[in-house]
Amino acid sequence: MNKKLAAALSGGAVLVLALSGCSDDKGNKVDDWAKTFCDQAKPQIQKRADAHQIIISTAADSKPAEIQAADSKAFQDIADADRALAKAVESAGAPPVENGQTVQQDAIKELNATAVAYEGLKKQVDALDPTNQQKFADGLQGVADGLTRIEKMDQNALSKLEEGELGQAMAKQPGCQKPTASASPKTSGSASPQPGSTASGSGTSDKASAKPAKPTASAKTEE
Repeated sequence: MNKKLAAALSGGAVLVLALSGCSDDKGNKVDDWAKTFCDQAKPQIQKRADAHQIIISTAADSKPAEIQAADSKAFQDIADADRALAKAVESAGAPPVENGQTVQQDAIKELNATAVAYEGLKKQVDALDPTNQQKFADGLQGVADGLTRIEKMDQNALSKLEEGELGQAMAKQPGCQKPTASASPKTSGSASPQPGSTASGSGTSDKASAKPAKPTASAKTEE
């Protein structure tokens, strides 16, 4: 039943930062800013990855009440992580690039807005009736549709930070690398989407698709 959300995640941006690539050293100030931010961001990026994996891990044979509890916690965890990332951007200060203050303020605003949106999904999940499987499945479809939209917001939240020399500096920082989710998948082979993009090896930032996959017809119900 939770395949709806797993499908929505399969093409979305599981991580705020999943960068790859290399660059020349373009200045200590940019590198220092990237280290300051990424060191603070690392636990939040891990928290987000774990939350997404929780959603995917409950996609196969879990009961509605279990799905409801898992998804509710996952959405709150992502919201909390996004707010913490916004504080990390604020704490790091304006990045030493052109229009750095605007880039910083836009990232803070968008991360906080995304956190509010995830909390809205949590409320939507909490309001579902797990005792009625059909109504629960129908309601979960609405949550999946909302998740698809929010994933795009989430992906765009730090897009400006990921551009140019600043993005290249962040790509070199361990704290901004794609983590391995702590949760172990429990899904069957039919519900095992990859929780994020993989490195392209092209030498450029590997950003997840801007168009998260919508739930497929095969994921409509799973009773």
